[in-house]
Amino acid sequence: MGDIFKEQAEKLVDQMTIEEAGSQLRYNSPAIERLGIPAYNWWNEGLHGLARSGTATVFPQAIGLAAMFDRDILKRIAEVVSIEARARYNESRKEGDRDIYKGITLWSPNINIFRDPRWGRGQETYGEDPYLTGELGLSFIRGLQGDGKYLRVAACAKHFAVHSGPENLRHSFNAVVSEKDLRETYLPAFEKAVKTGKVETVMGAYNRTNDEPCCGSPTLLDKILRKEWGFDGHVVSDCWAVNDFHLHHNVTNAPFESVAMAINAGCDLNCGDCFLCLQTAIDEGLVTEEAVRNAAKRLYTTKARLGMFADDCEYDSLGQLDIDTKENRSLSYEAGCRSIVMLKNDGILPLKKENVKTIAVIGPTADSREVLNGNYNGTASEYITNLEGIRRVAGDDIRVIYAEGSHLYKDRVQNLAEPDDRICEAVSAAKVSDVVIISVGLDATIEGEEGDTGNAFAAGDKVNLLLPEVQRKLIRRVAETGKPIILVNNTGSPMDLSEEEELSSAILQCWYSGEYGGLALADTIFGNNNPSGKLPITFYKDGTLPEFTDYSMKGRTYRYLEEEPEFPFGFGLGYSKLRYDKLEIKSMEGQVLCSVDVTNIGEYDAEEITEVYIAGNIIEKAENEMNEAFLGRLSLDNQPRYSLAGFGRNLIRKGETVRVSVSIDRDSFKTVLSDGSKELLHGKYTIYVGGSQPDSLSSRLTGAAPLSMDVEI
Repeated sequence: MGDIFKEQAEKLVDQMTIEEAGSQLRYNSPAIERLGIPAYNWWNEGLHGLARSGTATVFPQAIGLAAMFDRDILKRIAEVVSIEARARYNESRKEGDRDIYKGITLWSPNINIFRDPRWGRGQETYGEDPYLTGELGLSFIRGLQGDGKYLRVAACAKHFAVHSGPENLRHSFNAVVSEKDLRETYLPAFEKAVKTGKVETVMGAYNRTNDEPCCGSPTLLDKILRKEWGFDGHVVSDCWAVNDFHLHHNVTNAPFESVAMAINAGCDLNCGDCFLCLQTAIDEGLVTEEAVRNAAKRLYTTKARLGMFADDCEYDSLGQLDIDTKENRSLSYEAGCRSIVMLKNDGILPLKKENVKTIAVIGPTADSREVLNGNYNGTASEYITNLEGIRRVAGDDIRVIYAEGSHLYKDRVQNLAEPDDRICEAVSAAKVSDVVIISVGLDATIEGEEGDTGNAFAAGDKVNLLLPEVQRKLIRRVAETGKPIILVNNTGSPMDLSEEEELSSAILQCWYSGEYGGLALADTIFGNNNPSGKLPITFYKDGTLPEFTDYSMKGRTYRYLEEEPEFPFGFGLGYSKLRYDKLEIKSMEGQVLCSVDVTNIGEYDAEEITEVYIAGNIIEKAENEMNEAFLGRLSLDNQPRYSLAGFGRNLIRKGETVRVSVSIDRDSFKTVLSDGSKELLHGKYTIYVGGSQPDSLSSRLTGAAPLSMDVEI
């Protein structure tokens, strides 16, 4: 199939003049009328719903989708995104609209590692773990691209590579990373996207990696991506990143030199305007006509794979009625329910309606649509905010009193009002209520991408892990009333909630929760949904992190963490208690199979996420069978404590026992050496299976430790 598409592409490009071929290397590629080729804009987004082109289904932000630990629903969500994108593309073509955000090349998913919780764009990722990120990215890519004769849309793995802030330095920053960290943390998800997912597009990053601009890096784009991994699609630059070569990285002296560096390294498509200088680069002898035609052929192969030149494409019948359907909206609600992570519950949840007469709903995010959207979002036809959801589910017999309580942050105060001018109203509402639901957090105007936020002082990143002081003051004042507090946190990143934890009876982490996020929250509070999400990223205590610009993994993420966090990766509470028994581990061809009985001994049906981790005494193994020279290739001071190697999600009804099986690829047992190579060190490994990672904090918070068993590999 691929050969046919390449032949189509070659036939078309070979008919183009070099000027025409070069024009097709721009994201807003013009029409070539003499060949019957219409204009096409390559730039479209589909991070958690079709974005920026009108009405579409808005799902929870990517970090919330990651909290579901669910491959199947992520694939279903991506299928919806791609169907709506195809439908919009078909309808736009009918109206002659070939503008930005109307195409079927979606620049999603973002599979960077969320290594530092201050990074504003971390909300776009699947968290801090390379295995989880790789598995969820794979599901999303498969859902987007489909398994038909043609690609439903072309997915894009971004940003390649070693990219996670700071946002205000991204155009000039040089991410220095060891070969071990590169291969152990930053590249595995991309490798899986390329080699297993057959992702059609890879987008380079703004920064340099080990001195090479990512969008012009021979190491990343040629040596690793194409030669080592066999990537068969096209590479696109991040937007205006090629301009950074001469403007900020200072590795070239002029735009045409930057163009040459990008194309010669393997960047085929320019999001930006730098490739307008392509002819100059050719005239100066820096770029060959063959290189230009090869890039154009890769782009046209993608077009052929999308069925753009075919009259039998199975997706041409999709249209307006396939966008924002009842089924799509229902899936968004389901994802909203599954993504909620309960971080604390002293027994107050779920609320019993018969015991509650009055509820105070307080806080700057309680009636906010922005916290439902996150960034890179579409526009839903209906939104249900936290306040609206609580009112709807509470019913007519419970009085719901609303008070904003505070502004989102101090600098948003308007009309010369004091920053805490709304606290008095909130305290009054709390005093007359049986329970208080305080809805706090951030939104995409504070954390997000540089240039997209009003947070100019940090370019979209957070300066610390604390809630804005106006919100913290609100919580303290309400807590003084003595009324029980259910804290709802809508953020796209981890926060230090240590003080708030002491003042609250329950904490629900709701992320940026999608168009029906408020209804999902309310159904969780009142027990119609048993919370099942788990943290895809560690919640650290403020002040314990390494320097933001340090890209070493030492001291970062649950795998290398030296300090005890507030809430650990993989943690999340539910309304039911699950018991693990009868762990059995079998070594099979190419994999290790872990089977365990999981019994629901609680009062609620539960969606249980079973997590499997691997730990090994690497030093002992190396000393037993390797020489001193080999020991020198080990980074003994920065080995993972243990690593997620498998997970599964299963419905277990109350009183039921389910035999759960999770397989581990044998490659998961390999050790990454200091030179980036991988070796399987034979010996004893410990496998942990349970509802959390095997750290002491998780065991204390959940009241149960995972089961464990040693195996010889």
